[in-house]
Amino acid sequence: MTETQTRKADHIRICLNEDVQFNQITNGLERYRFTHCCLPEINRSEIDISTEFLGKTLGAPLLISSMTGGTQQAQTINFRLAEVAQTYQLAMGVGSQRVAVENPQVADTFAVRSLAPDILLLANLGAVQLNYSYGLDECLRVVELLAADALILHLNPLQECIQTNGDTNFRGLLDKIHKLCCKLPVPVIAKEVGNGISAAMTQKLLDAGVSAIDVAGAGGTSWAKVESERALNLKQRRLGQTFADWGLPTADCITSIRDIAPEVPLIASGGLRNGLEVAKAIALGADLAGLAFPFLQAASESTEAVDELVELLIAEITTVLFCTGNANLSQFKQSDALQKLR
Repeated sequence: MTETQTRKADHIRICLNEDVQFNQITNGLERYRFTHCCLPEINRSEIDISTEFLGKTLGAPLLISSMTGGTQQAQTINFRLAEVAQTYQLAMGVGSQRVAVENPQVADTFAVRSLAPDILLLANLGAVQLNYSYGLDECLRVVELLAADALILHLNPLQECIQTNGDTNFRGLLDKIHKLCCKLPVPVIAKEVGNGISAAMTQKLLDAGVSAIDVAGAGGTSWAKVESERALNLKQRRLGQTFADWGLPTADCITSIRDIAPEVPLIASGGLRNGLEVAKAIALGADLAGLAFPFLQAASESTEAVDELVELLIAEITTVLFCTGNANLSQFKQSDALQKLR
């Protein structure tokens, strides 16, 4: 395997088998609680949790967040996720496709469109690669490989600092992102990888032409911890341990971004583990909620396990709407059902 393929295999193994979750920082959603409605005056079976995002209709406000690709195990995971995404009309992102640009022979580990012809499908590259010889051609290549509806540019400065020989030249990227957004025929989504996006940074990204934001806040998987586990020397290992709990909680990212950009298509991810947390994120102002680790665990087991997870998430989201007296997501987002605890 190439160095990039080995890294992808390490990431799956470490995320599944090691303690790489945030310990001190939470996603912040525990600070909110729904007001229970004892008489909803609606029929639960008629509740509609479908929504639209970037022009596509989704069966639920769920994104199977970007995770992996480039290895045989990653292909199995991606194919299982895509099959279930198609069944329930969920959005799906793939892991960084840099490995497929470097090694076209592994491109088929990402090629899920044949299994999911109708879903909102998101290609993915690291924004920093725009400073390492990547440009419009490479971005077009990964979008075309997937027949993707949009391109995620992930922002991961901390991860690159901890990663041995990481790509840490982030100088001038906003200008390059702007030029890419002007030329790419699909929308660009800016996404962190678990340390959050602030309101101020959101404004700069929107000014650069980004179409949507995925906050990917702190509170879930710590990529500083993941890279610390992979470190080849003591300095990098200790660096990852020092910054294991660095970042902006997901809930704080959602609320601060909504204050300055009420209309931007917004994805909440980072430490979401169940449908109740998904509903809280939606009530705070997100349009979609992304989950990675729960889907990685399920997809590592079987397609049936992924199906059962989605069924549970949908049941949990629907139960929140029912027990707050809301018949659909539009009504739910306009309600005052979610209260911040004092």
